[in-house]
Amino acid sequence: MFDNMPDLEFKVVYNGEEQYSIWPAFRDIPPGWIEEGFVGKKEDCLNHIEKVWVDMRPKSLRDALEQTH
Repeated sequence: MFDNMPDLEFKVVYNGEEQYSIWPAFRDIPPGWIEEGFVGKKEDCLNHIEKVWVDMRPKSLRDALEQTH
């Protein structure tokens, strides 16, 4: 949707399940999402997410699995 706007900045956001995404910096974040703190070009944001989101499983699943050990 925003691919034709190369100078557009994005925010890295995450939800209660600690799942990450990007959101256009000029827009309000939707309910249920939290700003992670990183802002930059789309590719930079996606690279940042790749570094910080090391476990793709939802938090509720990780917590449930920890309870069984």
